[in-house]
Amino acid sequence: MADELELLRRADPVPVDGPHYGDGPLDHRAERRLEELLHGRPADRRTRLRRLRARLPNGGPVRAHRARLAWGLAATAVVTAVTLTLVVSGPGTPPAVAAPRPLVVQADSTPVPLDALADRAQRQATAEGAPPLRKGTHVQSWSLGMSDSEPPITLPTERVVRWKADGSHTELVVATDPRHPGRPVLDDGGGDPHLVEDGHVLTRQTYPPSWSDAPPESPPPHDVAGLRAYLQEAASYHTKLTTPELLDAVAELLDHWTLGARESATVARLLADTQGLRQAGQVTDRLGRRGQAYVYDAPGTRRMLIMDPSTGAVLGLETTFTKAEPEYGVEAGDVMDYNAWMR
Repeated sequence: MADELELLRRADPVPVDGPHYGDGPLDHRAERRLEELLHGRPADRRTRLRRLRARLPNGGPVRAHRARLAWGLAATAVVTAVTLTLVVSGPGTPPAVAAPRPLVVQADSTPVPLDALADRAQRQATAEGAPPLRKGTHVQSWSLGMSDSEPPITLPTERVVRWKADGSHTELVVATDPRHPGRPVLDDGGGDPHLVEDGHVLTRQTYPPSWSDAPPESPPPHDVAGLRAYLQEAASYHTKLTTPELLDAVAELLDHWTLGARESATVARLLADTQGLRQAGQVTDRLGRRGQAYVYDAPGTRRMLIMDPSTGAVLGLETTFTKAEPEYGVEAGDVMDYNAWMR
């Protein structure tokens, strides 16, 4: 019994100071964590990536965890999955799980300073017919699974969350990769990597109305100071967010909300005031959209933020290894994760 109680304490799906502690429904995040505890389901892929990045001293994976895959994938299962990929794709076609290469900044493009982009976003926010804020998200993601004994594998998914007037919402997650339409896609559901058909439904769930009004469930504010505090609370940090933490918090926000013009302008102004983000130039993202890239360099990794040049909306966020990790089969330039948000 002691072991089970300790597991429950670590899971902590409801905070002890929460207004509904002990007798209220769980919010979306708590439901997912409780599901993981009860059924051993893998953690949300974005959460696993953040944990992985947190374990990267100088940009490299923690050596103490070599014996298992970074996200709990068995090495023997990876061998099976990679072999099956080659069989299904055929010897003359690229494997469907090939890792994406990092986005390349157009060499002759003119970088747009973040301050100028924030000004454009503010003008867009006051224009007639500017898009409104909408709860829910539509995001295409690629994430890298690594082992110290097998080649890395890329797991592409598409997630759509839609909210209803009564406060309930649906979440649909499918396995798909627009780089290879119609090709089989690798999935790690249940901890056993295997190929599924393009567009295969991984999960389809409906959630009851949520009582939570804490960030990121509550609407984001329209002032920079308020938004910074909102993101800090959403990220559960008690100290000022570093630039990488702030980027992760913005990604968390975009995983819950489709921002309107006013909210995008506030995010753009917040990012313009952030240290370490340098303007890089124009890129075309993995969905074929043109954007302006802003880069943050850290030891061993690079974060690239892609923003719409006219509206200031965040289009994507990419994390790339800049240092090879031979133990994990990772080369400099391999993409750890990439997210593309859509309206």
